[in-house]
Amino acid sequence: MGVQGFQDYIEKHCPSAVVPVELQKLARGSMVGGGRQRPPQSPLRLLVDAENCLHRLYGGFYTDWVSGGQWNHMLGYLAALSKACFNGNIELLVCFNGALEKGRLHEWVKRQVNERQTAQQIISHVQNKGTPPPKVWFLPPVCMAHCIRLALLRFRVGVVQSIEDHHLEVIALCRENGFHGLVAYDSDYALCNIPYYFSAHALKLSRNGKSLTTSQYLMHEVARQLDLNPNRFVIFASLLGNHILPDEDLAAFHWSLLGPEHPLASLKVRAHQLVLPPCDVVIKAAADYVRDIPDITDLEAIAKDIFKHSQSCTDDKVIRFKKAVEYYSLASAPPYFPPQLVRPKHMGVPAAVPSPKMLNIPQVPLPVKPGHSYPDPLVECNLALDTLDKCIPEQNSFSNIPHEGKHTPLYERSSPINLGQTGSPNHTEAAFFNASSTSSSSENDESSGSTANDHKGGWEKNGHTPQSENKSEGQLGAQTKADLCITSPVSPRLHAAGLHSLNSQIPSLLSMPTRNHMDITIPPLPDVAPEVLRVAEHRHKKGLMYPYIYHVLTKGEIKLSVTIEDEANKDLPTAVQLFRPIRQYVYGVLFSLAEARKKAERLAMRKNCLPEYTHVMVKEWAAYKGKSPHTPELVEALPFREWTCPNLKKLWLGKAVEDKNRRMRAFLACLRSDTPAMLNPANIPTPLLVLCCVLRSTTWTIEESNWPLCS
Repeated sequence: MGVQGFQDYIEKHCPSAVVPVELQKLARGSMVGGGRQRPPQSPLRLLVDAENCLHRLYGGFYTDWVSGGQWNHMLGYLAALSKACFNGNIELLVCFNGALEKGRLHEWVKRQVNERQTAQQIISHVQNKGTPPPKVWFLPPVCMAHCIRLALLRFRVGVVQSIEDHHLEVIALCRENGFHGLVAYDSDYALCNIPYYFSAHALKLSRNGKSLTTSQYLMHEVARQLDLNPNRFVIFASLLGNHILPDEDLAAFHWSLLGPEHPLASLKVRAHQLVLPPCDVVIKAAADYVRDIPDITDLEAIAKDIFKHSQSCTDDKVIRFKKAVEYYSLASAPPYFPPQLVRPKHMGVPAAVPSPKMLNIPQVPLPVKPGHSYPDPLVECNLALDTLDKCIPEQNSFSNIPHEGKHTPLYERSSPINLGQTGSPNHTEAAFFNASSTSSSSENDESSGSTANDHKGGWEKNGHTPQSENKSEGQLGAQTKADLCITSPVSPRLHAAGLHSLNSQIPSLLSMPTRNHMDITIPPLPDVAPEVLRVAEHRHKKGLMYPYIYHVLTKGEIKLSVTIEDEANKDLPTAVQLFRPIRQYVYGVLFSLAEARKKAERLAMRKNCLPEYTHVMVKEWAAYKGKSPHTPELVEALPFREWTCPNLKKLWLGKAVEDKNRRMRAFLACLRSDTPAMLNPANIPTPLLVLCCVLRSTTWTIEESNWPLCS
């Protein structure tokens, strides 16, 4: 579990830190200031992390998610939700995870293994009992996030997508754009000094659509119960285990915190497996350890003490520990403006940073122990690490996305940076994009000159704040690169010897670097036109494009989530295999393979030799029957055989009528449906076109692959 178990720990062990709130009352309370009533001036602006909220945005744990979900039911719920927010003066911006996040790949691999087991439990339950599975097994259909995103756009709810690091971008979006709170369910947010943090899992809309309730997490109350100052959460989060320094690499340290006399100490020497201590036990022990650190600015001394039981790759673990501290200090750093002042928005729309009294959020008075202080949530950020003025790079802040009042063709979006464009004033998205589309020259200079550095300063030492210099150790982007000790998956073997001293009783496996995935190097990707990349990035950030397209164009790889399918059935192919030919043609269109092959053939004719074709390989990470997610598959991009598709720039940005027809034919050709009858709009009504294409393509794929059709 690592740091991700901290959210569950709050729910189970800190009930006084979980306070139910009604968002409509919160919005009405925010309009009261100075002891007198005044008319509403601005809505309660909430940022929602869709990755933690899919089942709530879908409408709850309804049984139809097992068979792929119910579109009409979801539309009805989202319509009621958007209406309730509009009537309650609440403005939502929903952020979807559109980042590939190679740095978190090992977390994704673990999640896919668990979800694959859950999918088989669901299939077994349905086959044996004939009843819907329990809601604890909820496994969202692969397309659910995409369908919810389209539905939210339909109801004019603000939508954006992350592009590099989802968590950092959500935190930056929340802090730098005047949002009053974050609705999510992730331990990274709980440990990063979010002023007002609401539960995505507890988000509920009443049947009459008039009451929208959730729970608020009072992190200062959590800090009080842990007896840990919030400005030490950075070290605390780094020692629980995270995507940079996994809990497997900290297993020896966690066991050493428990000591040989702990009742669970005997579990760590189980033969042939790596056993980790329970998450709640680790959290309490780590909090005690961090509380007693004399000087948390001395990362070298802390790392030496943490990994004193490590027997291999100690230097690499120390580096990754420092990177973890850097990551969480960057995420915990407040934006650089006084919290009591009105912050001018980029487009001239003022937005005051709210205070706890304005929002009427429950505040629990905390008893202060000698030598410790637990600050108010708003001033809590001032006790955090001293970092740069602007911690998040400009390209991750969504600040260069313009607002558009209606969906327009791709060729009209060829130049996303359009400062003169304005949209409909009643569009929910307008407030956000108008607030962040452009910035002043001073802010541009500031953002271009800032980098994400490793900071060691501003921590509390024995109840006092030392004055220390910020020390730069390189950009945060390096943390997503390959670690120094990448190894193939390890077969765990524990020493069966008895317990000796504390140093000798730690099995060697607990000190070995653990990586449960192995990457593969692919040839360089073909060059993509800058205009195409600009349009792709623009539409990706605004949530107008499926994230796989941007991943393929920029990274050359995608991650395919687990689907609910019966692995015991040998007659049917898996979904990944069934639709792979379609993806191969899509890859060919994105990299303009048809035009590249045509150029190669013309060059071969002039030289009177055989043509040399460019082979483009795309990495697909997936878990399905007979395939584990630990290694990717290399899938070759294919051009159309019957038709020469134009290059992607002309296909996307062409304004002529012929270009529109070519776009339709390219879509049909990917689905093996570009026949004269399908190309004629008079034969097939537009609403039925996708359905006919899917049926035709699925049948063709099964027949070509010699898979038997089952009734």
